[in-house]
Amino acid sequence: MSYELTIEPLGQTIAIEAGQTILDAALRAGIYLPHACCHGLCATCKIQVVDGEIEHGEASSFALMDFEREEKKCLACCATAESDLVIEAQIDEDDDAQNLPVRDFPGTVSRIETLTPTIKGVWIKLDAPEGMHFQAGQYINLQLPDGIGSRAFSVANAPAPGSDIELNIRVVPGGRGTAYVHEQLQVGERVGITGPYGRFFVKKSAHLPVIFMAGGSGLSSPRSMILDLLADGFALPITLVYGQRHRAELYYHDEFLALAAQHPNFTYVPALSHELEDSSWQGFRGFVHDAAKAHFDNDFRGHKAYLCGPPLMIDACISTLMQGRLFERDIYIEKFISAADAQQVRSPLFKAI
Repeated sequence: MSYELTIEPLGQTIAIEAGQTILDAALRAGIYLPHACCHGLCATCKIQVVDGEIEHGEASSFALMDFEREEKKCLACCATAESDLVIEAQIDEDDDAQNLPVRDFPGTVSRIETLTPTIKGVWIKLDAPEGMHFQAGQYINLQLPDGIGSRAFSVANAPAPGSDIELNIRVVPGGRGTAYVHEQLQVGERVGITGPYGRFFVKKSAHLPVIFMAGGSGLSSPRSMILDLLADGFALPITLVYGQRHRAELYYHDEFLALAAQHPNFTYVPALSHELEDSSWQGFRGFVHDAAKAHFDNDFRGHKAYLCGPPLMIDACISTLMQGRLFERDIYIEKFISAADAQQVRSPLFKAI
């Protein structure tokens, strides 16, 4: 059974299947609704039901309070239709967004590589000859077997027709999904991905220099965006400040050194926070925000900044950027977060965009 879903203020009507969430129906139609955790915890996808009946699903009582339910509000990531619906949502227009419809892509694991002691590189060849059309910086959901379900991972390669999808997956202690990838996933295994998702991409129309600040496996999106910018002939300055704890964890280091040597407008600033004092490391010692502050002499004006990494790193980087006179309108952070992340304290200074 299917119903009609009308999305205001667009005035656009699409089909929604019984049991399908409002968010999934919209994304598959190429209509972006604001969202983040996709677990009913963060309230980013809160919308108003103007007409029709819905089932709230697993929406947290903290993210969607009782009085809001009585006012016919719901969380698009959890709510399903029980009749034809009219909803009202905040639709953000963005000249740089391609608004690509979400699709399901079956494929085969074509390569697995150990990038660091805790991060695996996984390459997936899609059955579709044209591959998946996505914007650099977006992410996919990887479908895993044995009842594990899907997990969200950023795409690490630049968009190119027919290219394999590269994922950089860090093992999470106690995480079933990442444990399966690191311990059981095999080359030749059939998998499925769904995407592309996310509103994290370079605002090329701004025509401003860009700063990428990344930590851990948060390098995936910046790598995709940097490779795409350089391939596209982006001529303005591009700076990557990337941090890990130790040299063994600093993956794609040689690639970025080579890119910096090849492209005069690209600068690479690696930083190690816990490297042994007597090691041969000659680069910056400290955290990402400290490395950025030193490199830019605490003045970030006239840039767009893109942040990817652990929540604590993001908070420190936001504070540093704002102290260096770069403000919210020019700072962008990775929008998807895990169920665990959604329950962590987020920065009071900044709203994810």
